[in-house]
Amino acid sequence: MNEFGIRHFAKTNPDAVALIDPEGCAWSRADLLDFVDRTAQVFSTAGLRSGDVVALVSPNCAEYIGVHLAAIAAGLYVVPINWHLADREIAYILENSGARAIVAHARLGVSRLAMLASGDGETVRISIGAAKGFAPLTELIARHAPDPLTGRNPGRLMPYTSATTGRPKGVRLPLAGSTNALRKIVAWHQTLGIALEDGNVHLCSSMLYHSAPLEGATVALEMGHTVVVTDRWDAEAFLRAVDERAVTTAFMVPSMFVRLLKLPDDIRNRYSTASLRFVIHGGAPCAGDIKRRMIDWWGPIVWESYGASEVQGVVTSSAEWLSHPGTVGKPIAGSRLKILDDDGRELQPGTVGLIYLTPHTGDQFEYYRDDAKTRACRRGEFVTVGDLGYVDDEGYLFVCGRRSEMIISSGMNIYPAEIEHVLIEHASVADCAVIGMADELFGEVPRAIVQPAAGIEPDASLTAGILRFLGERLAPMKLPRRIDYAAILPRDPNGKLLRRLLPEVKADGR
Repeated sequence: MNEFGIRHFAKTNPDAVALIDPEGCAWSRADLLDFVDRTAQVFSTAGLRSGDVVALVSPNCAEYIGVHLAAIAAGLYVVPINWHLADREIAYILENSGARAIVAHARLGVSRLAMLASGDGETVRISIGAAKGFAPLTELIARHAPDPLTGRNPGRLMPYTSATTGRPKGVRLPLAGSTNALRKIVAWHQTLGIALEDGNVHLCSSMLYHSAPLEGATVALEMGHTVVVTDRWDAEAFLRAVDERAVTTAFMVPSMFVRLLKLPDDIRNRYSTASLRFVIHGGAPCAGDIKRRMIDWWGPIVWESYGASEVQGVVTSSAEWLSHPGTVGKPIAGSRLKILDDDGRELQPGTVGLIYLTPHTGDQFEYYRDDAKTRACRRGEFVTVGDLGYVDDEGYLFVCGRRSEMIISSGMNIYPAEIEHVLIEHASVADCAVIGMADELFGEVPRAIVQPAAGIEPDASLTAGILRFLGERLAPMKLPRRIDYAAILPRDPNGKLLRRLLPEVKADGR
């Protein structure tokens, strides 16, 4: 493998653009490395030692990535926190992670900043911008020379799970494996045809507090790519950025595809996407019709990855997906896959069971401060996050859904994602979700919550039309026994459906 890394590329071509922030300001490689080294010195001078935790609470900005890289350089664990969470949820993550430092953005607002500034006086509090109770980062870095820290293993990301069930859990990896893991991740990207430098421009339009966008931007910088950061998702703004910045790579989630495809043709045709070379999506299942339409639009550059914060290791190309519709792919080099039953027995192809993977980097994670949950998700080297699926005779993996979301109706398993994939294809549906609903006869039946498309009024006629549409494509037992309509479904800014909030949706039954 050729030499790579932020420091390497800053030395070989210091004036090349590394980052473009949401306001359009460019940071050169030399600028970024200077910021990283000075900020790492700030952490060290403040008393943080290898293995300590720094929490990062901020909207998307160039400083977010710079602080993350600095913490990695200082040998720290980085806990990115969703700033949309409630105060008590953020407080729990801060307490559970044992964060020694908090870096917060002044844009969070007075009340949120006051909460983050409260508590013991031993926690180091640093602000991006000026904020009461915090030391401004610009003033702190001005006191330090841009000298790299030495003698420490690089730090790592310690993301907290999204808490589909129960409280969120920190996914902690050993620092001793950080350098080797990065080397394997870069090598894997190269096997997918993504070269070092090569004029690549990576667009990060997802919230950086999610691990996949943050790691995607980080790896792009380590590979010598320019990273363009936006501070929110907007379908037309995404296309404009691709066109104006000649974007070559991006990470996306399926809800972004849906919104792009629902744009009027005149807007879609206004922007060129010819520069795109590699777009990878994950984070949620993607409806077959949506995936096929994206491949028709952008060409065979649409890839899909399957994994979680705990373990990654499955990927598929457009060509593989077209020949095996619905698959999320095969394990990548270094990863292994098994489908097991509840007793740990491996199941035959075509039989649905729990998906178990080994991480392609060889790392073994732990749920921080929760040995019981760590043990519960393991079978030797193999790890599950509770997803159900099966493999076909050729070893391609198909994901059915999360066990906790499965609807058991009269003893039969119904997977909400399968219904959602068909429902979103209806022209009058802008967004949708399917959950279980108690039923006296069957125990549980599907309930759909639909966000109508713009200009569509929900009524009995719409419900009847949707049910006819579904009835032509799904078995009778999978048809929703109730369809509710809502103005908007609960999704985070990255488009991830917040299923735990669905029962609270104020909807009118039809």
